Amino acid sequence: MDLTVPSRPPVPPLRQPSAAGPASPAPGGPWELPSVHDTLVCVALPSFAVSARHGQLGGQGLEGVYHSGRRVLSRCHLRVAGRDPVTVQGRLLSAGRARFVAVVRTPADPGPDPGVTVERLRDADGTERITFRSSLGRTLRLPVEISLGSDLADLGAVASGRTTPELRATVHDSGLRWSAPDGGHATVTADPTPKDTLASAGLLRWELELRPGASRTIAIDVRVRPPRPTRPVGRTRGHTLTEARAEGDDPRVEKLLRAGLDDLRALLVRDPAHPDGLHPAAGVPWRCGPAPAEALWAARMALPLGTRLAAGTLRTLARTQLPGPGPGAGRIPGPLRDTGPHMPPSCTGAEATLAFPVVLAEARRWGLPEQDLAELLPAAERCLHWLRATAGENGLLREPGPAGLQRAETQAHAHRAAVLGADLLEACGRPGADDWRDWARALREVFQDQFWLDDHAGGRPAAARTPAGRPLPYLCGGAAHLLDTGLLGEGRFADGLLDKVQTEQLARLLGSPAMDTGWGLRSLGAKEPAHNPFGHRSGAVRVHETAVAVAGLAAAGYEKEATSLLRGLLDAAEAFAYRLPEMFAGDQRTTDSEPVPHPAACRPAAVASAAGVHLLTTVAGVRPDVPAHTVALRPMRGAPVGAIRLAGLCVAGAPFAVRVNRLGLTMVEEAAAGLQLGV
Repeated sequence: MDLTVPSRPPVPPLRQPSAAGPASPAPGGPWELPSVHDTLVCVALPSFAVSARHGQLGGQGLEGVYHSGRRVLSRCHLRVAGRDPVTVQGRLLSAGRARFVAVVRTPADPGPDPGVTVERLRDADGTERITFRSSLGRTLRLPVEISLGSDLADLGAVASGRTTPELRATVHDSGLRWSAPDGGHATVTADPTPKDTLASAGLLRWELELRPGASRTIAIDVRVRPPRPTRPVGRTRGHTLTEARAEGDDPRVEKLLRAGLDDLRALLVRDPAHPDGLHPAAGVPWRCGPAPAEALWAARMALPLGTRLAAGTLRTLARTQLPGPGPGAGRIPGPLRDTGPHMPPSCTGAEATLAFPVVLAEARRWGLPEQDLAELLPAAERCLHWLRATAGENGLLREPGPAGLQRAETQAHAHRAAVLGADLLEACGRPGADDWRDWARALREVFQDQFWLDDHAGGRPAAARTPAGRPLPYLCGGAAHLLDTGLLGEGRFADGLLDKVQTEQLARLLGSPAMDTGWGLRSLGAKEPAHNPFGHRSGAVRVHETAVAVAGLAAAGYEKEATSLLRGLLDAAEAFAYRLPEMFAGDQRTTDSEPVPHPAACRPAAVASAAGVHLLTTVAGVRPDVPAHTVALRPMRGAPVGAIRLAGLCVAGAPFAVRVNRLGLTMVEEAAAGLQLGV
């Protein structure tokens, strides 16, 4: 016996096509970014999909499917038997796929239990498989309709509420097509072919026959053509990052590493014109464009997973270096970054230029092939030449721009670049290594004299100095970079800008309640003027700075402070389902609190995704020196996460696995042939 479920009138489009022109800006104006924390964001750049947890795409806020910064599908609303399915679960299966489970009540249900289940699997590129399963004891004829819409709007316009109404659809093949005035278009095709297609309302209709215990699937495929000839960012291919694994007493380490690696892969992009230019985007949804500093920091933290990502990122940025002669020759361009209420915006291009030789030098320690090193060394030398030409007579580096501020964080980047650059030049037989070491020593003396502010509490580093020499005495999370000195040979870290007493004082400050929230490191101390828990540079917890602080404190021997920050960030990762955002609110932790999301944070973000790799290799203390055929193991003595095993790392281009027990004793389980355990 067949039972046909009656259908209700079709649901009207959520936004009817109109010629009225652009919509009015959102009430908060273009700076009020819609929050995406409670949404499910699937990522496989250059595509990503933003879905509410119920799975329906209604064109509200940022919902939709995006490709290369354009919303190609704003609406995908499913109705079964004239009503919305009742969603019972929505979650991410991986970085690039979400799963939504719903149930449908029909007159054929024998009691209060629903007899039809609907599963929607949505990929980042908009491809979707909708499967209907029947648990009834009779055949069911089920009316199904999907309401589709597209506005082909730019992401910036969507974020600021300045989108135009949905475009009018036309019938195309087994689905619909939308065309924009600039020549771009998007198409949706369905399999099986719909029984009815109503282009004016954007409706596709089916009548599915569900036999007892059987299932039927509708597949939706989204395609897009760009509006003008472009050189789009392509998807990655191959195994750029190794399949690293973690296990141990604390089950969270495995989840953190797996989720971070999955997200980092989803953020990798390449320019088809340069297949070797693989690099990570900064984050989704707001920072998919070029972000050289974040790309380099993420590639540096991901070195334990192989050197291919670092090499690709360095190649990409080397092609952007400003040519000479001239004062900017060798600099890598980058956008300005807001740095909070006390300082003007900083130049991320200067930060990237100083990071370039650092990443190349450390990639060499991890086993960067000689041909890659030889290719990238000239670009690193140009970065060092820019540093020499830009630094003042006293060695302090003023950032480009009218403010001319001398930031403590920038001096740390410059000192690290000089020390590791000298190491790199000497290893490659290039001149100038001793000069750079002398330059770094002079900068260290000047920094201690002009940046360290003595007080009755032991002193602190100034956040910056004005061109007139006035120090800005704010305690910032960026001070963690003063502890990040860079990896040299034989498992040694370079000397930093601070002496032993100053380093001890900075460690105490970073571990104090004013900076350690219990979830991570504040970007501005809680007692500083204009502190704001939601200020991305004035109080919020930034995952990158916290990871840098943990590694720097551990390397300097201050494991109590490092352990506190590490465990706090692990707890925060658990609260965020192990997909750490780039930042979150810097509220002080209490016994019954959870970390509070920041409404404008990217999630996933490259530096936050790679932070898990950096933290776990810091716990295990893996310090390779492939040119010397050694690897040193200096784990954190307090075993902050108990016993831990890391496998699938990459040292000297070969798999590397290490185990650390609860007493801090280490054992190498797998390594490249000829690699010796260093002192």
